[in-house]
Amino acid sequence: MTGRTPPVAVRADLNISLDGYASTTDQTAENPMGDDWFRLTGAYSATRTFRERVFGDTSGAGTTGVDDAYARAYFENIGAEIMGAGMFGLHLNADDPDWRGWWGDEPPFRVPVFVLTHAPRPSIEMTGGTTFHFRDASPEAALAEATAAAGGADVRIGGGVRTVRSFLAAGLVDALHVAIAPILLGRGQNLWQELRGLEQQYTVSSETAESGVVHVTFRR
Repeated sequence: MTGRTPPVAVRADLNISLDGYASTTDQTAENPMGDDWFRLTGAYSATRTFRERVFGDTSGAGTTGVDDAYARAYFENIGAEIMGAGMFGLHLNADDPDWRGWWGDEPPFRVPVFVLTHAPRPSIEMTGGTTFHFRDASPEAALAEATAAAGGADVRIGGGVRTVRSFLAAGLVDALHVAIAPILLGRGQNLWQELRGLEQQYTVSSETAESGVVHVTFRR
């Protein structure tokens, strides 16, 4: 033990399809997530950890096993989060000054969240420790601010796919985990677009869950 503070890790986690799509195109005003989204994230949202952390279900219901282990890891040691405007819902609610995101009064993040947008608005402090800050900033500038706010813990690049791809293209992500659902979407935002050879920068490992989801981790 040297007493030196370990460097902050920059992490990203996404659910993607077999053909690499991490977003869907079947959304409607009545169903803003779309049916394909629940096919893409079904194994994750069925886990005990997701049910407790996101839905507030403390009954112990939900799957355990490999998917749940990755769900637990998703929330561990995160000190700040960065997300795109679409993940916050600004693209669909740009004209609503009272829009506070998809997650209700107590979002599951519980850390400072930096939302990248070309139309910044005042910060929103939520119940449970989440505060949303809205920034018109480059990946590098947003990461510098999030790192300072993280207090020595990790920074997660939460999504959506274009935001994660921009941080990957800039070489800013230390660990990328993708949960590959055994479905084909055929359209949407493809995570791997213009990232040919990305795997050469990382050590890659994989593990198959009981659900059939393949968890692939890229780590520097």
